[in-house]
Amino acid sequence: MEGSSLRHWKVIPILLITLQFTTNMVLSLADAPFNNQRNIEYIKSSCSSTTYPRLCYRSLSIYANKINTSPRLLVDTALNVTLKASKSTTRLMVKISRIHGLRPRVAAAMADCIEVIGDSVDELRQSIEELGHISRSNFELTISDIQTWVSAALTDEDTCMDGFAGKSMNGNVKTMVRKRIVKIAHLTSNALALVNNYASTQSNLP
Repeated sequence: MEGSSLRHWKVIPILLITLQFTTNMVLSLADAPFNNQRNIEYIKSSCSSTTYPRLCYRSLSIYANKINTSPRLLVDTALNVTLKASKSTTRLMVKISRIHGLRPRVAAAMADCIEVIGDSVDELRQSIEELGHISRSNFELTISDIQTWVSAALTDEDTCMDGFAGKSMNGNVKTMVRKRIVKIAHLTSNALALVNNYASTQSNLP
């Protein structure tokens, strides 16, 4: 009888722990939709200040759980999304440049574009690296460097698009390349706007 009673008291703590774990799990699952909606609303609100808010929201809302409501993670994600798109565009342009029969001006514009978008990729990488080292003590200097890098990337993308201007550049290659370059330029513009917002909000903190 005494052994049975002892086993009974040993089981009770296990049951209590299991009950607590289950309760916490249920509460966590119940909060998940609310938290995700809050994160999405944060992204939508942040994107409203960019030049291309719909593109901003579409490109970032899928990362709502990662971003949460963190300005730094929002900027980091925007930069990484832009970097990924830029690298993909560079690979496409390299493939197109190897096509035989390109008109000389198109081939020259492609070569210039590959070079400047390569620079843009490096500048975006540098921005992401700098963001990884940002802290309260070095915030102003680091965010200024990031703004410089992202602005330079945007200038490079504009330079690429200028190379495909004019009626003599009409054709499938121009249409394909400009479409991709316009997208990464818009992504970069949005990322820069989010960087600028991050700079202004954080610099006002005590």
